[in-house]
Amino acid sequence: MEERKSPLVTKRALFVFLVVILGTALLFTRFIYIQAAKEVQGYDLQEIIEQRWSQTRVLEGKRGTIFDRNGDALAEEVTSYSVVAILDERYSDRVEDPAETARKLSTVLDIEQSVIEGYLTSGIENGRVQVELGPKAKFLSYETKEEIEALELAGIQLRTDPRRYYPKQMFASHILGYTERDMSEARMGLESSLNDYLQEEEGSISYQKDGRNRRLPNAEEIIDPPENGHDVYLTLDTRIQMAIEQTMNQVEEEFSPERVMTVVANAKTGEILGMSNRPSFNPNQYESIENYTNYNISSRFEPGSTMKIFTVAAAIEEGVYDGDALFKSGSYELGDHSIRDHYRGGWGEITYDEGFRRSSNVAMSILALDKLGPEKLYEYIDKFGFNAPTGIELPNEANSQIARQWRSDAATTSFGQGSAVTPIQQVQAATAIANNGTMMKPYVIDKIVNSDNGTVVVEGEPEAAGNPVSEETSRQVLELMETVVSDEDGTGRPYAIEGFNVAGKTGTAEIIREDGPGYMTGHGNFIYSFLGMAPAEDPEIIVYVAVDRPKLDLDEPGNLPVSMIFKSVMNQSLQYLNIAPTETIGNNEDEANILEDFTGSVAEEAEEHLTDAGLKPILIGEGTEITGQFPRPGIGILNGERVLLMTDSEEILMPDMDGWSQRYLFAFQELTGITAETSGNGFVYSQTPDPGTSLAGADRIKAALSVPGEREEEAAEVPEESGEEIDEADEAGEDGNEEEEEFFMD
Repeated sequence: MEERKSPLVTKRALFVFLVVILGTALLFTRFIYIQAAKEVQGYDLQEIIEQRWSQTRVLEGKRGTIFDRNGDALAEEVTSYSVVAILDERYSDRVEDPAETARKLSTVLDIEQSVIEGYLTSGIENGRVQVELGPKAKFLSYETKEEIEALELAGIQLRTDPRRYYPKQMFASHILGYTERDMSEARMGLESSLNDYLQEEEGSISYQKDGRNRRLPNAEEIIDPPENGHDVYLTLDTRIQMAIEQTMNQVEEEFSPERVMTVVANAKTGEILGMSNRPSFNPNQYESIENYTNYNISSRFEPGSTMKIFTVAAAIEEGVYDGDALFKSGSYELGDHSIRDHYRGGWGEITYDEGFRRSSNVAMSILALDKLGPEKLYEYIDKFGFNAPTGIELPNEANSQIARQWRSDAATTSFGQGSAVTPIQQVQAATAIANNGTMMKPYVIDKIVNSDNGTVVVEGEPEAAGNPVSEETSRQVLELMETVVSDEDGTGRPYAIEGFNVAGKTGTAEIIREDGPGYMTGHGNFIYSFLGMAPAEDPEIIVYVAVDRPKLDLDEPGNLPVSMIFKSVMNQSLQYLNIAPTETIGNNEDEANILEDFTGSVAEEAEEHLTDAGLKPILIGEGTEITGQFPRPGIGILNGERVLLMTDSEEILMPDMDGWSQRYLFAFQELTGITAETSGNGFVYSQTPDPGTSLAGADRIKAALSVPGEREEEAAEVPEESGEEIDEADEAGEDGNEEEEEFFMD
């Protein structure tokens, strides 16, 4: 009898068969998916294989460099060094005596011995292979690296790291801004606003390896090249900027003002040739920054009488200005209020031209209210660009705050009180007067260049910002401004420069009290300023200087620190740009020598010629022929000034730099190509290496500077003031008198 299979067994067999078929199908499907997707549980199989059998190294790019207009580096990436201590016993070269190692390192690093020893002993106790010694042992200079290596300490190694470096220290720092030392983040200034251009992109190189991490023979390399950051060229001129920094340091040291602001611009193009303010900072030491504000761009304040330039320009343009017409100075009644001139009682009945020279508030009020009318005045305020930011490429530009609620606001605005504007707005407006009525937009970026191929990515060009007045009006205003400086009754006499006609306008602005209504009072509690241009016949350069609340002796006028900065900066700017003097300059001992071109001359003869002319020649090198010089040919320099003469010598000896200013240090740098690292301000009192040392193979020197009187060993001779008479109406200044408070406080 045939045995029949149980239906249950058949079903089980069929189930098993189906499970096997399904499992096989799923497994096959999974294989196909893995082969197609090359991924398992979110892991990229191709990447795992490449990691196991290939090696990838990062190729570092380089952050772009910021240069001045002449290609002098202002911010650059350099190699630095960080201290690493090897502690692991498996290494023969390791730290064996933490106390002695710490003692020796503390003589070079700015770190206490106990702190260094703490890093070392803690690392040993915790079984660390190696340790770093904190932030003060990172990003060290080449000179410090050499000093550490000379100690020959077991287990102490130096790792190379790129860092951002600002070779000119406290130089245009509010323009440049800064990055973290490792360039991980750009913090302020152009470093921040242009970061997309300056930032580099990393690349990589990959190749196949074996199981022992050895590169396979004939292995193909896959290279993704890095992209270096773009280089930025500014309109700044290092020589002019250095003149600004040096003179502002002297004013800051002598008068301890709350703020100082200086802007130098090309009158024809709007290029900013120099700009700085105080307080300032060294971007290499950004931890100590106290002031982050670029006051020239980001601060608005009541400017004082520099605004009278534009009030008079508006009146001339509208045909309502008669310079020979008379008005009664002293006070101007405006309803229940009075506007007063800075000089008690006024000067009687005078012409409007004389009123401008004397900086009469009453004259401006009459022009604004009775001649122009408030609406027409405000129309010109707008035409001169005072209602909008200039658009300069610097970050955080502030706008003005123009008062126009009451009729009296037009009067006060006409002479620079009540309304607040920025220094850069004043400079932009002044270009219209200097440039035949065409106002030029200020700019600081000359060009941005692809550092890999030299392609110009962005190019700055002169750009007209409007035509507020005609050429004839600008010419008439210039003539009036020139009389402010040249005439006996002009408030700008302290700003005269020998050999050049200067056109300008003084300003003494009241400052609103911080602790209550009204304005500050007392000697020195004003913002003193001067807006000047030269040569007056056809201005090439505009210089604006403002000094906020300098500490003055009772017999010192408020324009003293302003004129110190203006005259030095304008004079040197005219020289650097080879602008010919208005008048012929003689050669007596109080006047200037026009420097000849000694390039190609016999060194000994050039030295003798300069000595006979009353100058101090300094030969760099012991060659027989002159290959370069500073100052440049055609520039007028005073008797007793130094002249650097570069010779064709293969070897350069370190000169005696005692008493040199930063200006001459950077001239030495330009002539030799050897970087001059400076610390302090003023004049050189210490240098490394010593005079007479060979500089063969050297790439940098060091110089410490101080202000005269700070150190007994200071030997620099500081030029004395010319002693010219300062015509200041009273101790309050020429146009910001306490008497005006009667009007403002009502």
